[in-house]
Amino acid sequence: MKKLLCLILCAVVAVSSFASGKKEEQSLKEINISYVRSPFNLPLIIMKEKGMAEKAFGEKGIKVNYYEITSGAKQTEAIAAGSLDIASVINSVSVILANAAGNPVEIFSGFSRPQKMFTIMTTNPDIKTPADLKGKKIAGPKGTVLHELLVAALNKEGMTIADVEHINMGIPNAVQAMLAGKVDCALAAAANVVAAEKNGARILVTCEGYVSPLLIAACSKDFAKNHPDMLKLYVATYKEAKGWMEANMDEALEIGAKVQDISIEDAKKLYDWSNFIETLSKDDLNYLDYDIGFMMDTGMIEQKVDKKDFVNKMALK
Repeated sequence: MKKLLCLILCAVVAVSSFASGKKEEQSLKEINISYVRSPFNLPLIIMKEKGMAEKAFGEKGIKVNYYEITSGAKQTEAIAAGSLDIASVINSVSVILANAAGNPVEIFSGFSRPQKMFTIMTTNPDIKTPADLKGKKIAGPKGTVLHELLVAALNKEGMTIADVEHINMGIPNAVQAMLAGKVDCALAAAANVVAAEKNGARILVTCEGYVSPLLIAACSKDFAKNHPDMLKLYVATYKEAKGWMEANMDEALEIGAKVQDISIEDAKKLYDWSNFIETLSKDDLNYLDYDIGFMMDTGMIEQKVDKKDFVNKMALK
């Protein structure tokens, strides 16, 4: 009798746990996703313009809310606050910074490896190489791939960030400040690079030879634990958008050019710089280790983190 009662109790607990898990998954009525158009995130642009996420999640009774948040740091802040579920495109630097600060953000999908997309630009004729940056005013966003590029370029010349005046500023404003002669250099990416070149600026360096920028999709550790099916659905939708883009390239470029308000020629150039991916490679994982060490050595983070703690297995499949 005792054995029978034990078996019944175990069955009840199992059914209850299963029902609880199903209820938790179904309790999600809305999903908040960041919409990051820049540098030239064409698969995400296609996903939004074609309503692919709305259709996929709508079939589950879930409403999709897009929020334009361009800064990686602001995306991780929104994740910490619980107001953002999925950071659709965020740089690995921001993810590492978040985790080092005690904000557990997980990478669950790859997005792109845009080495040529991020640059240091200048209009100053006296600045010919990174060695000429000492004492110069440089505008651009902190806590980003561009920030890391600046530090790496300075370090290669035996300097540190303390040897320049780094002014924290959004990319468009940084470019405008450079073109107006208020700063010597701007940390610029994507369409802002193309526009700056047309206005007389030139590229001093790109990430090639300095850092390996990695753009990924991320969420909170809790969201990954509680809603794995939602992440799988999001990844499937991203792959659908990427596949549509590749199969309909001319139309995709037209859509991207219209959204970014650039020419088809410029859209093609930005696409060629993008290098879109779906999963992380062994080289990507090795770079994350390098990135963590680099950020520790340069004082960008004080708390060492382990990539195993913030790379979800989904990102490796």
